[in-house]
Parts: sequence; C-alpha cells; structure tokens
Amino acid sequence: MPELPEEVERAANQLKRIGLGKKIQQVEANEDNIVFSETTAEEFTAEITGRTIMDVKRYGKTFYIELDGTGKFPVLHFGMTGMLQVRGELAMYYKETPRKATTDWPPRFVKFILHLFDEETNTTTEVAFLDARRLGRIRLRTSPSTEPPISELGFDPILCMPTLDDFSELVLKRSCPIKALLLDQSFSAGIGNWVADEVLYHSRVHPEQRSNTLSEEQLTSLHLHIQSVCQTAISVDADDSKFPETWLFKHRWGKGKGKGTGPGLKLPDGRPATLQWITVGGRTSAFISELQHLSSNVTPPPKRNRRAKHKWDPEEMMESGSEDHAEESVPATLKRRLNQTKAKACVEVLRLSEYEAGEESDLTPLEDDEELPLVTGHKHAKAASTTTQQDRNSGSETTTVEVKVLKRTRTRRAKATG
Repeated sequence: MPELPEEVERAANQLKRIGLGKKIQQVEANEDNIVFSETTAEEFTAEITGRTIMDVKRYGKTFYIELDGTGKFPVLHFGMTGMLQVRGELAMYYKETPRKATTDWPPRFVKFILHLFDEETNTTTEVAFLDARRLGRIRLRTSPSTEPPISELGFDPILCMPTLDDFSELVLKRSCPIKALLLDQSFSAGIGNWVADEVLYHSRVHPEQRSNTLSEEQLTSLHLHIQSVCQTAISVDADDSKFPETWLFKHRWGKGKGKGTGPGLKLPDGRPATLQWITVGGRTSAFISELQHLSSNVTPPPKRNRRAKHKWDPEEMMESGSEDHAEESVPATLKRRLNQTKAKACVEVLRLSEYEAGEESDLTPLEDDEELPLVTGHKHAKAASTTTQQDRNSGSETTTVEVKVLKRTRTRRAKATG
C-alpha cells in the first residue's frame, strides 16, 4: 500500500508543483460507487469545476486539495494501488506493484482527470487519479482536517510527532505486538508496512514484542527512528534507489524467491545476516533474527486455527426441531454426501470477513446469514440452512433446506412436505 513517506507525500508535492494557482477548467470523472465514497462522480465534478487550487496538504496517508471560494474540498486516499499521473510523465508505481511505467493517455483504471488551466501561460495540464483495485477513496469535505477520516487518525510522524514522554505513554498503555501498534492508523497516521519494519530494524526491536514490555531504551530508539526513517525517505522524494544501502528496505522484497541471506545483508561484525518473515497484525513482517530479539519474558501469542472444526450436528442446521425430523428434511443428494463422511463428518463455520470496499470475490454472498455450517464431504464447500413454515390451511409443515454452493453463484432448493 502507498504509505508515508512514499507515494502519498510525493503525490501531494507533485500535485502542488503542477497545480498550485491553476484553475480546474474541466473534470472528466468516471462513475464508481466504491471509489467515490459518500459522493458521486457527478457531484464531485460539479463541486470543483471552475475553482482554483490554493494548496495541497497531507495528513497520514490522506491528502486533500484546498480550493478557492466556498464549498467542499476533494479528500483523496490511494488505498492499495492508487496514484496520480500527469499527462506526458511516467506513472510512479509503488515498489510492490508489478507494472511498467507508461505515458499512455488516458491511462488505465482512471477515476478522474483534472484539466488545470494556467492563465499566465494560457496552457493546460492534465492530471489523473488512477486506482486499479478500487480500494482508494475520493471524498468531499468542508473542513478536511477536522472531519473523518483525518480527524480519526493518530499523530503524523512528520507533521506532529509527540514528545518522547508522550510517545512512551501512548505505547505503554497498549498491550499488543509493537508492529501491529505501529500499523494502527489511530495510533500513528501514515506508517505503513515497510516503514514499520525499517523502524523496528534500526531500533533493534522484534516485531512481536508486546508494546507494554518495551524498555526505556527501546522506546527512545523507536521515537528516534520513526522520525529519521520518514524524514530520510521524504528528503529523496521517496526515490527508493536513493535509500541508504544499510536499510532493510534494500533486502526485504525477496520473500519466496530464495533470498534470505546474501552478500549485501551482513551484521555489523561482517557475518551474514538472516532475514526472516513472520505475520504480525495480519501483515508480513521482515526482521533480522540476530539483531531483533524477543525478550525472554515475552512469548508470542499462539497461532489461531483459522478453520476450527467440530463434528456435524444436524440440529445446528435446523431451526425446526428434532434430529429425526432433520434427517427426513435433508435432500437425498445431501444425505449421500453426509453419509460418505460417516462419523468423521464435520462442518466448518465460515466467517466471511468484511472485504475492503472494492475487493472482488467469487464467493456467493450468504445474504443475511452471518454464520452457516459448511458440509465438507464434497469438493465444493456448501452452506445449508433449514426453515420450517406452518401451512395455515392444511396444518402441514413445509421444511425448506437451502444449500448454497460457495463457488460461483449457484443456489439449489429442495422441499419436503410433511
């Protein structure tokens, strides 16, 4: 994800460089009900057309454009793959994005294009907002700095780094892995994954070290290196080719490619260093095991089994009653699959985590059912739910067993009338 001080600071500076004092003569916006959060392309266009760019400001991973006159300001967030591109210039992709820079116009995945008119030179500059995965956000705010999302963010390491005492207090009152805390935007706005790893590497702190167990020396080192890493990256306009060779950043991108040690990765005494990866706070973390030790009095939290299993109980699938009735109500095809598993048959509770807006999935939505048991006796996991309705006229009961195939979008229903 673009992060402070990488693309976000660079993009804000780029837009300020080419747009300050220029009038937004025209806006080409493509409707996207995900990226245009809480607004529409039409409203966005009407709100900013004809106004002049007075300033571009950043806070954390969010930046906004201050315009003249009365009205709302555009507030932009890149998400995972968002970026700005100026016509005639190469797009600047994030380190992890495997794309080739191009000057093609209009660019792919464009959400809007601003036509900026310079009255002094009578020329027009075009700048586009791109987002391939649709995880970015385009909002309109009257007072961006005092409204969400910015008002909900923590300190910005460049704009308002707290004092050492205040920083230490913020860290020690939390009890979580320090890597997870650094990534928490309500704690520190803008620190992303590689920045957090770089800070921890220079501070000689293990990513899984609990925040409330850090020593005074470790807190002092963290406070220092949060600022130094961010300021160093910004000083070279986030050009990673100019980052110091001693940075972990230069070696951390080889996971799964046979990398881990190498001639450029050495300890201070010259011995080869070991680069390891673990998952902390849901993110891949790189660290040097010889330098970043987990304190002896701290143990990492146990790894949770993401797919906890338990034996199948027909009553879990029935809202209507007894086990016998459940057996009669299950369709023959489903019975066969259940019998194949016999005593070892089990179900898995699928918890559909809330996808970030715009992330695609080929799973069929489970509508209003938050948790449904899945039958694992078939190559495609299925979710089954059963309801019983009383026929007011005949007094008979109709039980509906609904089986939802969680691959593609197929739904089968079978009814048994008693």
